[in-house]
Amino acid sequence: MKILLVEDTRAVAAVMAARLGSFGHEVSLAENGQVAFEKFRESPPDLVLMDIEMPVMNGFEATNRIRAFEATQKWAWTPIIFLTASDTPENLVTAIEAGGDDFLAKGLSEKVLHAKMNALARIAAMRRQLSIANLKLEQQASRDGLTGLFNRRWMDLNLDLAWAQCIRNGAPFALLMLDVDNFKKYNDHYGHLAGDDCLRAIANAIETAVAEANAEGLSKEAFAARYGGEEFAVVMPSISAAAYAEIAARVVESVRKLRIPHEQNEAWGIVTASIGGSRRESASGASVMVFRDADAGLYRAKENGRNRCELS
Repeated sequence: MKILLVEDTRAVAAVMAARLGSFGHEVSLAENGQVAFEKFRESPPDLVLMDIEMPVMNGFEATNRIRAFEATQKWAWTPIIFLTASDTPENLVTAIEAGGDDFLAKGLSEKVLHAKMNALARIAAMRRQLSIANLKLEQQASRDGLTGLFNRRWMDLNLDLAWAQCIRNGAPFALLMLDVDNFKKYNDHYGHLAGDDCLRAIANAIETAVAEANAEGLSKEAFAARYGGEEFAVVMPSISAAAYAEIAARVVESVRKLRIPHEQNEAWGIVTASIGGSRRESASGASVMVFRDADAGLYRAKENGRNRCELS
């Protein structure tokens, strides 16, 4: 178990760390509440043992800060146990109100301390299992079941957040809407199972193109999502005009390069996609206008022969 031991008296900290280390735990030391909070933020432990009276920042204030930080993260709770030589009712109330979970006397016997740590280790193990289960549930809730891309619900939520961030920063914002050309004809000719395979392959091609663009620095936070049916979207906050056009071209080409046969796509003979895009140099107003412009661009791409981009 990873333990963050917060104690300003070096002798006490050394003895406690040695005892905990002898039980097989990994101990990190902090000499005051401020250092403890910084260490917690960098690498959250399984357990915090927190002294109360310390210079710079006491244990109660450090606990308050840790709990506030935890509220912004994906894990729910880390046990915080106060170390004290005086378990007065006043200290107990203050500790609980600050977000602490229990007290341990600094002079606790070896046997009792070992038993307490074993109990807390079991809690830490259950917490890790719960975190993994919650992460899996979150991933399932945010991903499209067929393609594995982010789903429409996740996209809408995170697009709104990115749009609001771009408004605050006066940053640009771009959106691509992609539609698979003549996909109904593909399904009718090759069957729905083949259609599902086709959509999965296209989704992977789009996601790869976007990931490569992020890795190359063309974009920072671009992501792809399944919009619905045979439609996909690529959301690109804070992106330059040149990078926006480059990524749109790459996505169209990534679908073309799959070389999936499509006899009913008469002009090309393979599966292709059309893209409509919209970009704002400085985000403002409602994001729905970006959707409308991108959709209008998609319509133009279809009208102008498909397998192309129409950007504004």
